[in-house]
Amino acid sequence: MTTGPSPSGDGPVVISPMTSSVGLAVAALALGGFAIGVTEFVAMGLLPEISAGTGVDIPTAGHYISAYAAGVVVGAPAFAIAFAKAPRKGLLMGLMALFAVANTASFFAVTYPALMVTRFVSGLPHGAYFGIAMLLAASLVEERRRTWAVAMILAGLGIANVVGVPLGTWVGQHLGWGLPFVGVGALAALTVLAVARWVPKQASVAGASPLDELRALRHVQVWLALLIGIVGFGGMFATYAYISPTMTTIAGFPSSLIPAVLTVYGLGMVAGMALAGPAGERLGVLRGIIVLQALLIVMFLAFAPALRLTVLAWVFPFILGVVPSVLVPLLQTRLMDVAHEGQALAATLNHATLNVANGLGAWLGSLVLAAGLGYEWPSRVGAILAVLGLLLALLSQRLERPVR
Repeated sequence: MTTGPSPSGDGPVVISPMTSSVGLAVAALALGGFAIGVTEFVAMGLLPEISAGTGVDIPTAGHYISAYAAGVVVGAPAFAIAFAKAPRKGLLMGLMALFAVANTASFFAVTYPALMVTRFVSGLPHGAYFGIAMLLAASLVEERRRTWAVAMILAGLGIANVVGVPLGTWVGQHLGWGLPFVGVGALAALTVLAVARWVPKQASVAGASPLDELRALRHVQVWLALLIGIVGFGGMFATYAYISPTMTTIAGFPSSLIPAVLTVYGLGMVAGMALAGPAGERLGVLRGIIVLQALLIVMFLAFAPALRLTVLAWVFPFILGVVPSVLVPLLQTRLMDVAHEGQALAATLNHATLNVANGLGAWLGSLVLAAGLGYEWPSRVGAILAVLGLLLALLSQRLERPVR
């Protein structure tokens, strides 16, 4: 066992083989990812119930998803820059405390304006928590295990879609749509206690400053990676935001099967995260991104027609979970590779990017639905966005090649 500087920029930490204390620390951080995953995705599964409960139609209720995403986009860079010098353990506890209060408040928000506010505030800690938690987790282990530590934080998000989101959807359908948000608040409060108990203290990041974090934005490749995330994942959210009415309308599933559909999607997410490492090793990060963007185009074009066949109606939610979930860690790695300075900002911006995609996709989906084009169209919007993502990835590859 040795001591040394943290590879993510924190003060001295113990670098050792995997121990139970490290496992508990990573599990505590992953619990916060689980809570975030539940609140982000359960709103999509409960969209019909939330729209009825707040007296708006389903396209308008899609704005709640966009409001949460807007909170992530605002909060991720704001917290990363404003608290660049703060000890990361204390910052994570503060972020989860805010998250607990805002989600609990959603239970009492029974009007459109009130729920828009609470969903926005709920989103503020999301990106900063994930980015900082991954950096902190990576600092607790040996260099060769950093990818594992980052994957474990993201695993909380995947497990949320297997267990938490379907359970929350069932509870919301039968006991009231607001109760899942109370449950998320309790999980967030438990995360605060778990981080306090099991995550070791670390010194403030030596030499860190808001200006250093902002320097990451000087690089063209950082902006291209962010744009790939926005348009590439915008299609996924355009499709998934309306998964409940899409499955009942096109596939003809009863609403009682929606929790099962969400479980299948969550299993796809977990499978995708497991495949991300091998995909990156075999294809390389940027080439892997290009291949996955091409796969997204095919998937979105086939999505609505496939739902008309019962067997494929179960398969395609799984595929919808797999392909984007392979892409997330590759984009995270790409951002950190090209950011140079400003690692904390880069780590958080990936999640801000995904929630720009969340808001953009949900909004574009609401536009085609409000225009009366039907539930076949959100996935078609997704295909268009995936084409843009592929073009951006090819441009990034082109700019990376040395000029002859």
